[in-house]
Amino acid sequence: MGKRDTRVRGIAARAGGWSARHRWAAVGIWVLFVVLAMGLGSAAGTVELKDSEQLGGETGRAAAIAEQAGIDEPAGETVLLQAKGTGLKATDSEFRAAVAAVIKAVEGTGKVTDVTSPYDTKTISKDGRSALVQFDMRGEADTAGERVEPVLKAVDEVQKDHEAVRIEEIGGASMNKTFDDAFGDDFQQAEFSAVPVALGILLVAFGALVAALVPVLLAITAIMATMGLMMIVSHVQPMDDTSSSVMLLVGLAVGVDYCLFYLRREREERAAGRDPETALRIAAATSGRAIIVSGVTVCVAMAGMLFTGIATFKAMGLASLMVVAVAMVGSVTVLPAVLSLLGKRVETGRIPFLHPDKRRKANGGSGKAGSGNDSRFWTAVLRVVLAKPAISLIVAAGALVAIAAPALGMKTQNLTLDQEFGDSLPIVATYERVNEAFPGGSDPAEVVVRADDINSPEVKSALADFRAQAVSSGASRGPVDVKVHDAQNIAFVYVPLVGGSNLDKAEKSLTILRDEVRPATLGKVDGVEAPISGQVAGSKDFNDQLVSAVAPVFVFVVVFAFVLMLLSFRSLTVAVTSIVLNLLSVGAAYGILVAVFQHGWGASLVGAEGVGAIVTWLPLFLFVILFGLSMDYHVFVVSRIREARLRGLTTRDAIQHGVVTTAGVITSAAVIMVAVFAIFGTLSMQSMKQMGVGLAAAVLIDATIIRGVLLPAVMALLGERNWYFPKWLNRLPDLSHDESFEEPSTQPQPPQPPAVEGERVGV
Repeated sequence: MGKRDTRVRGIAARAGGWSARHRWAAVGIWVLFVVLAMGLGSAAGTVELKDSEQLGGETGRAAAIAEQAGIDEPAGETVLLQAKGTGLKATDSEFRAAVAAVIKAVEGTGKVTDVTSPYDTKTISKDGRSALVQFDMRGEADTAGERVEPVLKAVDEVQKDHEAVRIEEIGGASMNKTFDDAFGDDFQQAEFSAVPVALGILLVAFGALVAALVPVLLAITAIMATMGLMMIVSHVQPMDDTSSSVMLLVGLAVGVDYCLFYLRREREERAAGRDPETALRIAAATSGRAIIVSGVTVCVAMAGMLFTGIATFKAMGLASLMVVAVAMVGSVTVLPAVLSLLGKRVETGRIPFLHPDKRRKANGGSGKAGSGNDSRFWTAVLRVVLAKPAISLIVAAGALVAIAAPALGMKTQNLTLDQEFGDSLPIVATYERVNEAFPGGSDPAEVVVRADDINSPEVKSALADFRAQAVSSGASRGPVDVKVHDAQNIAFVYVPLVGGSNLDKAEKSLTILRDEVRPATLGKVDGVEAPISGQVAGSKDFNDQLVSAVAPVFVFVVVFAFVLMLLSFRSLTVAVTSIVLNLLSVGAAYGILVAVFQHGWGASLVGAEGVGAIVTWLPLFLFVILFGLSMDYHVFVVSRIREARLRGLTTRDAIQHGVVTTAGVITSAAVIMVAVFAIFGTLSMQSMKQMGVGLAAAVLIDATIIRGVLLPAVMALLGERNWYFPKWLNRLPDLSHDESFEEPSTQPQPPQPPAVEGERVGV
């Protein structure tokens, strides 16, 4: 086929054309951008989120009071001493000897301070079989886990000499050390293994080493640039480790996907007989446009996190938004330059038994782009779907609604230690024993009291009344401890909550403290602030803040995604169906999460446990991430369908063409995403398992049932109504023209379909 004069319009086409003509300049600008972003970011440094910024409600106010006063609470540690037999009591001499030995041992390390005896603090259980020795680690709380090893060893030595008493240590420092030892490398291994997994799948998809490396390298450079930008932006919006992990996940997923879309279209056009320059220009005008529409939509979805008002979510949203924007810009600028430079060398490093050409011949295919196992499978599926679209719609939609049904009973909470790690760590058993003997003792509520004069008679009396009523009200069984900081006029009151690790019961105790005990005691003293924090309070405040943020985030993401789809496809029908199908995909992911992790149905199949709840932050996080990422596939498929229709095919034939020709790239992209997300589903923490399984399941459903069955069934039933665009909406900006290109040819052109009201069909 001879070279054709292809004239293109639009941002993606112009960017791709400029990049292809100025190849070295485009590559040089990209490299300079990445280097500058990393250099400036390293020079600026990272501002990390503080506790007071991460938390909302009373929990945030309590942390802010402590920070403003310059009080850095030390990491508290507890040693549980518990009689192994029924006869031994804490008052017996043998038990007392064990207590004395523990106190002497931990003091002897020189790493602790403020060691208290259970006989002084009355931290002896009701049955008299258990007691607590409590102390603080010297130095900063954040790094206490690095210094706690000698203390743990000292306690272990005491255990060897007192076999009749179980002696175990638990606390912030010891838990941090245990988690770091057990899971510290989990995240790094997951992050590092994601890249080779993606590369391996791309090798199978392209059958050539260079073609597989290009998407991965683009994604990595986009992630590197975003890391530098995150450091700079952190001076406006502080960041944390979670935002970095999410950025890496999202950056790898969209970076590889965008490059995959572009590269597969360019190869497809060359396989169809076009010269490299024309193939690249067509890829820029079609896949390039789809990348921009998808990228902007994903950015809008990520921006929805900014409406939560929660610093952690805002940091994740900004980080994700930036990496998507960088990957999108790189895909439509430097990628065409790289492909133009490589030319046919993009096929270098062919793996014969994996190369698509070999696979097509082995399968008896025509050798045209898009043929092979994937398109054969989807051709067969589409034949059934398009023959019976109504039945296909009812069956597929019914199945997804059934899968989503369990989500109606979703329960969210911050997972407790035993829920998060199950029986995988010995310290979890210690946590449960402490909570059983001293309900709430391992995670007490913490009241931060600030007064004009913390030692005034009124404040002292109110503190005494609070301690007494906390127990008499039934919210706590005691002991209620008070630690006063005279210089700062602040007191910390520690209240073990009835309910312990059962958050539902513990929250009821917290409500009694906040709504009854505090107003009747500390609330009566003028000038006294007494916000109540702690793990239970933090979970409740976070949940409340998140619930209040759901509506604005939902409305923002859905409305803006709808508007973008409307302007990009000039079709009211396409915009509406896009939103509905994406919501159905998210709902199905929620249903799977609830079924597996809340009810425990099939939990063992994914190495998980039914923990009775979904971690608080996950539903909103999944909604934003999935709504954005699912637009990748949707925009790519619908763009191809619309392109085919504008070339003269009927809507039904355009659906067949669009789905079949994108089957390979959608399958490859989905497999990469599912594999990367599934890696996080293998981690030991239940919250990470929930995230990995939820994301992987949603992408799998989206790329198969949604795009392969529901979308073509809905579009087939709607027919020409797919392109309905009311005349009164013609005033809106037109973002649909990027794919409009002209290919003069001596071959007869297929007839144009009849124009739909308000739609410009001419090419």
